[in-house]
Amino acid sequence: MAPAALLGKDGSRLRASSRSGRHGWIAVRLEGSPADIGYQHGYQLAAEIDDSVKVSRLSLEHGTRRAWSFFRDAAQSMLWAGVDEEYREELKGIAEGAAARGAKIDLWDVVVHNANIEFGYYTASLDRNQKPAAPDRCSAFAAAGGATRDGKIVIGHNNWSGYLEGSRWNIMFDIRPTKGHRILMDGVPGLIHSGDDFGVTSAGLVITETTITQFSGFDPQGKPEFVRARKAMQYGRNIDEFAALMREGNNGGYANCWLVADINANEIGRLELGLKNVTLDRTKDGAFTGANFPINPKLAAEETTFPMNDLSVSANARRVRWDQLMAEYKGRIDLEAGKRFLSDHYDSFDKKQNSPSERTLCGHVDLSPRGLAPWQDAWGPAGAVQAKITDAALARRMTLEAAMGHPCGIHFRTSDFLAKHKDFAWQKPLLRDLTAHPWTRFEAAV
Repeated sequence: MAPAALLGKDGSRLRASSRSGRHGWIAVRLEGSPADIGYQHGYQLAAEIDDSVKVSRLSLEHGTRRAWSFFRDAAQSMLWAGVDEEYREELKGIAEGAAARGAKIDLWDVVVHNANIEFGYYTASLDRNQKPAAPDRCSAFAAAGGATRDGKIVIGHNNWSGYLEGSRWNIMFDIRPTKGHRILMDGVPGLIHSGDDFGVTSAGLVITETTITQFSGFDPQGKPEFVRARKAMQYGRNIDEFAALMREGNNGGYANCWLVADINANEIGRLELGLKNVTLDRTKDGAFTGANFPINPKLAAEETTFPMNDLSVSANARRVRWDQLMAEYKGRIDLEAGKRFLSDHYDSFDKKQNSPSERTLCGHVDLSPRGLAPWQDAWGPAGAVQAKITDAALARRMTLEAAMGHPCGIHFRTSDFLAKHKDFAWQKPLLRDLTAHPWTRFEAAV
């Protein structure tokens, strides 16, 4: 529970919450009404939220050449209308709780922070000359039936992001809302959604995704992606309900290929959610993988500039590697195999083992002279910043395993990097080390 020093006049709101640290992660327990969950979140993580908002501001202003005030205005005039009342209350609670601990942020800073991933889609929609720059974020798989060792579900994901924000993607949230399902998910301080969207719910769903790279399209009248992602995780009872909630008010922001596992039905689903084109596939016997490649040719042609036939690009090289691993491990996929997948350094294009780069499932863009255009320039400080995995037996107990930092064990050292790559000096005020930690088990507390 919350330490006595934290209670004070806010004791009744904080009593159900707690915070602890383990192997690079901060585990936070939140419970109650939307307003109380938000307040607990803001209060328990005030310093981290203040820091993470600074990262969002630095990244958005550098990447879009627009002032923070532009995004604050857009949060009020465009996004707020699409935020459900319960999440408005939670966002207000985060701002209030963080301010109570001295953080110099307000509601609109928190809303922009939550929408920071999808704002790139919005700014691109305002400028027809701007090329779509939806990033290559994440590698993931879901398997069931004859693909796994015991016939039950195994699902895993590693988060690709810039090390600037990725080093802060270290919160393990245990959320018990008064309505909807309990959630165990990773996340960033200050977000009401996971952001990389790995979560286990008390409904028996396990959810993750990978970005559709080089995607463009945004509907400013739609519902923000961060709201839909949280709502679908909190209220979805099965694959169909999850997909329906993600499609409701779809604005095209942060377009993803979602992998969803229903441990009650022993079924996995793949929802490729573009703005114009949406496809839902499902199976009880096989595997789905994600590595930022579009699947539906119509979506690829109409909504992306993705080079489907160039096997040298990251998403295609990783797609080939996923196909190789799914074939090689068919009938043998389990937690330990999944951890090896998420740490894999085989370059399927150069056919080289132990060659970490932007083409390997465990990404290391900072080790590549090619970079990862249009998202990252050569030697960009980005890649796999953490990983999560679970199986049916663990998910039934609302349990997962997670590794903070590169799951392969390679550390990133800021001082060494900036000494070699001065083009990234703009990140120096906030860029920090990304230390690789061991796999650690997290279980939703009783």
